[in-house]
Amino acid sequence: MILRMSSLFVRTLRDDPNDAEVPSHRLLVRAGYIRRNAPGVYTWLPLGLRVLRKVESIIREEMDAIGAQELSFPALLPKEPYEATGRWTEYGDNIFRLQDRKGADYLLGPTHEEMFTLVVKDLYSSYKDLPLAIYQIQTKYRDEARPRAGLLRGREFVMKDSYSFDVDDAGLEASYQRHREAYIRIFDRLGFEYVIVKATSGAMGGSASEEFLAKAAVGEDTYVACTHCDYAANVEAVAVRPPAPAAYDDVPAAHAEETPDTPTIETLVDHLNEHLPREDRPWEAGDTLKNVLVVLRHPDGTKEPLAIGVPGDRDVDLRRLGGQLEPIEVEAMDETEMKNHPALVKGYIGPGVLGEQSTSGIRFLVDPRIVEGTRWVTGADVAGSHVVDMVAGRDFTPDGTIEAADVRDGDECPNCQEGTLTAARGIEMGHIFQLGRKYAEALGLQVLDENGKLVTVTMGSYGIGPSRGVAAIAENTLDEIGLCWPRAVAPADVHVVAAGKDEAVFAAAEELVGELSRQGLDVIYDDRAGKVSPGVKFKDAELIGVPTIVTVGRGLADGEVEIKDRRTGEREDVAVDAAAARLVEVVRG
Repeated sequence: MILRMSSLFVRTLRDDPNDAEVPSHRLLVRAGYIRRNAPGVYTWLPLGLRVLRKVESIIREEMDAIGAQELSFPALLPKEPYEATGRWTEYGDNIFRLQDRKGADYLLGPTHEEMFTLVVKDLYSSYKDLPLAIYQIQTKYRDEARPRAGLLRGREFVMKDSYSFDVDDAGLEASYQRHREAYIRIFDRLGFEYVIVKATSGAMGGSASEEFLAKAAVGEDTYVACTHCDYAANVEAVAVRPPAPAAYDDVPAAHAEETPDTPTIETLVDHLNEHLPREDRPWEAGDTLKNVLVVLRHPDGTKEPLAIGVPGDRDVDLRRLGGQLEPIEVEAMDETEMKNHPALVKGYIGPGVLGEQSTSGIRFLVDPRIVEGTRWVTGADVAGSHVVDMVAGRDFTPDGTIEAADVRDGDECPNCQEGTLTAARGIEMGHIFQLGRKYAEALGLQVLDENGKLVTVTMGSYGIGPSRGVAAIAENTLDEIGLCWPRAVAPADVHVVAAGKDEAVFAAAEELVGELSRQGLDVIYDDRAGKVSPGVKFKDAELIGVPTIVTVGRGLADGEVEIKDRRTGEREDVAVDAAAARLVEVVRG
């Protein structure tokens, strides 16, 4: 196929769009791949659509190779299945809801677990029909509160979602591994750096959850990796290794001390070291217990206060906390809400007024490091006063533990004794997890087993975002002058530039382009004449980012054309009559 720049529906831009926040967004718009229609909603222009379709093709090939079968559900879905699983309420404001002319409720599909479950229930009834794997590549809709970063967080996006159906857990494990191996092949073919990390399942439910993250400094996901072993996890899924319980027989009784003007951990530590110094070492922030108040917004709209206790040298990571509590939303408690709980003294909150059995009734969850026998300085629930030698398990008992404290470089690895954690950022490209029987139970998906007994089917869920993938690949491979596509997903194999006004240049370029097309290569041919200078053509070629750029220009006088590797910048001059063969060799390896 030949795409001629003189007629191709594309307009490159020299300036960045005003709303672009990340490099991939800027370049995809400037190079003529996408155009914004509304916040989080984009039109795919011809070049962008070609890249998207190539990503989808790779996914289809690998899904088909493991025996998965493609189908396609509607995007407009009835309320009832989502009401049966509770997600009509759980999704809250994150879904687009609408009514038909008769007043019946519908939604635009954010995900399709319910529909997959129901179609299998409708058609299959025996263990002999299983295992089964089915998938679709379809547009999804989520009413993101803050769509940003172009294709990386949109309200409309393309998703590949597949589901496995098995009679038992052993079958689910086998299906999960087949999908995992297929995902590795997919991401290897897409041509960018990625990492597989442990993850949480969130509102989807299930277990054995892993994410495939494209490494990118602009990624919204933070993950950690061990310096010693192969442990890697999204920070939301990091499980702190708690210390062993400590003996506290010789710890003095908890006692309140006057600590005026110490509403922060820093001021408290300074006061302790000045007025109540320790004999063994100076007081540190990690000796204090910080109690942070948040408000949980449940899917039905109700609000619940929650207290989180963490060592004073840590902060509560609201995103990490939210990952533990999905679909519940988390926000910091503001001054207005604080006034509704008169027992809380800002800056001096302690366990004495926290807990479901306390006077405040506020549930109190603590970091796993706060185990029985650990000794703390914490608020006395009186302005200007703290309690010293407050011992967990002796002087207070929390309602439970939760992974909410921030994860930092240098933290101990939860998986081994030798390593520490290092943090990096990535873009979520894929998520696989074992759903189990959550949706099958809610919707009554059962089959007869080999003994004629009804059993509930167990499911796995496996997602990839092809449209997000286009941006993730761009983000991972671009450079300071433009996009730089891996060959497997590039909109064309070769970009030929006719540089000059001489008719012989255009004739030679036309002949080369025709031969490449006959050899089965896709070519972008910059055949623009007139006022379009060679400099503009070169800049457009570099911006568009096809992996091989060919210049037919000055070298034609010596019977040569120039072949440039867009990624490395390496160039070679090749005889005109050998150029087509050389380019076929470059493209096909």
